Amino acid sequence: MELKKNDRINLKIDSCSVNGSGVGRHNGMAIFVPATAVGDEITAHILKVKKSYAFAKVESVITPSADRIEPECPVYLKCGGCVFLHMTYEAESKLKAAHVAECFKRIGGVMPEFEPIIAAEADSRYRNKAQYPVAFENGEIKTGFYSPHSHRVVHCPDCRLQPEEFEGILAVFAQYIKENGVSVYDETAHRGLLRHVYIRKGSASGEIMVCAVINGKKLPAEEKLVAALLEKEKAIKSIVVNINTKDTNVILGDKCRTLWGSDYITDILCGLKFRISPLSFYQVNRNQAEKLYNKAAEYAGLTGSETVMDLYCGAGTIGLSMAKNAKEIIGVEIVPEAVEDAKINAEINGITNSRFICADAAQAAQMLKDEGARPDVIILDPPRKGCSPDMIKTAAQMCPEKIVYVSCDPATLARDCGIFKDLGYTAVKATPVDLFPRTGHCETAALLVRTVSAI
Repeated sequence: MELKKNDRINLKIDSCSVNGSGVGRHNGMAIFVPATAVGDEITAHILKVKKSYAFAKVESVITPSADRIEPECPVYLKCGGCVFLHMTYEAESKLKAAHVAECFKRIGGVMPEFEPIIAAEADSRYRNKAQYPVAFENGEIKTGFYSPHSHRVVHCPDCRLQPEEFEGILAVFAQYIKENGVSVYDETAHRGLLRHVYIRKGSASGEIMVCAVINGKKLPAEEKLVAALLEKEKAIKSIVVNINTKDTNVILGDKCRTLWGSDYITDILCGLKFRISPLSFYQVNRNQAEKLYNKAAEYAGLTGSETVMDLYCGAGTIGLSMAKNAKEIIGVEIVPEAVEDAKINAEINGITNSRFICADAAQAAQMLKDEGARPDVIILDPPRKGCSPDMIKTAAQMCPEKIVYVSCDPATLARDCGIFKDLGYTAVKATPVDLFPRTGHCETAALLVRTVSAI
């Protein structure tokens, strides 16, 4: 019998995707069902039918999987951020490790030695950064996160992944908006003032930065907002306005103005002090970032005589964490504010064997190559989209002995490792490191070694 929309069927879940959707089979057709775990026996309500697969939702759980648990978050299904809250963290970790290995095999055509996943010690309250969209609906202020594939804000002022202090800060903004008639941004009409409330916390230092992202130059009654925030939370060290007047989905604009306190906060990572400004990249899970960087350092295997090129260096965290064991660190980053932070981070930690270049990674790599720079080790930590083909070719032509590739997307990492293989670099080891428990994301560190001269 042909499957159609609104059918109800009994289904056994026998696998699970990295986005948290369980997969069962009905008459040979794959059925994807969010919020299910391997071993679940369910009644599935069919939502959409394609030629060879279908999508469904759980109508009822007949027999729960041994991995199934009750999600703690009341908006779990509406928000869509924590795709694994319905299963144990142990089961989630196994799925992520398997997904990384599958990406290398299927996409990159390479099979390094996979080391065990480095799971997180805590799967809640681990994030040090949140960007909350703000909405006004039925006379109430809503702060939380966008529902998947929409601009509808799911009200969630106390996300279980964020520090507890963030909820109180959001409450201050809600009261401030009401008392001062502050308009909130409408993503559809592209009107309104307050777009996002952006909060960062130094997990080791405890310092908090509060940033209001606005569609304009200033907020009304800024002094009242500052006073209310400081009264609510004593750990606040920086209150900033970020100006973003563009019609864009990009959250932050290029300009910041400090309303109170410092232009930055500080945190401790790998024994070093780091300055974090609003536009600086800094890993959202500090404790797991230390483990990731320690694994990267292990793969680099520095002895003190190596020149290390740190591409996509951000505020310099990875390179500077290795500086004590290197001859020289050369960092490259396209965001000017992050480069300034990197230079200051080197200075405040007494690191004198580093220099930082503000440029696109591919262009800077080509420039350094033209100068005759020959790194012994190249560190790559690109955005989710991975490296461009030109970037990969230039890196290979610089002939480092090792390339340590840190990635937040195993698919693009695997793709790039396949390209590197054709240029004489073989991925020999890889370790998944879970910086994002309960979500569908996972970092991976990979070691590539030079096997033949690059073309």
